[in-house]
Amino acid sequence: MKITSYYPVIMTRDVAGTAAFYIRHFGFEALFQADWYVHLQRPDQPEVTLAILDPEHETVPEQGRRPVAGLILNFEVDDPDGVHDHFKAAGLPILTPLRDEAFGQRHFITADPNGVLIDVIKPIPPSAEFAAQYDPSAVPNED
Repeated sequence: MKITSYYPVIMTRDVAGTAAFYIRHFGFEALFQADWYVHLQRPDQPEVTLAILDPEHETVPEQGRRPVAGLILNFEVDDPDGVHDHFKAAGLPILTPLRDEAFGQRHFITADPNGVLIDVIKPIPPSAEFAAQYDPSAVPNED
């Protein structure tokens, strides 16, 4: 199997509002827009995509027709401090404060209007304890 694309799909009854949130705060643009589905893409990074779908749409199997729950989206960025300050000034909730983790992340967590958690991350070198758990090719280096 060759995978040609991969992207999460957030199922919500507020398709337009959710799409507007990701357009405003994450710089996505809508490539397809209907009342039941919006496909988003970063204009400067076409490989970064996200979709928003009404869970009641006929294409969703009956047993799966419920809004999103228990989801965390990770966005790796080059400046989590700047994104944190921008989001805080914009009034987004900061659920986990900006901090460095021994396992190799500088991050904070916010949420979208559906309660989807958004972890804004920059990989950093892990502590020696955690570095031993990484494949050597995956250990972040100091920038």
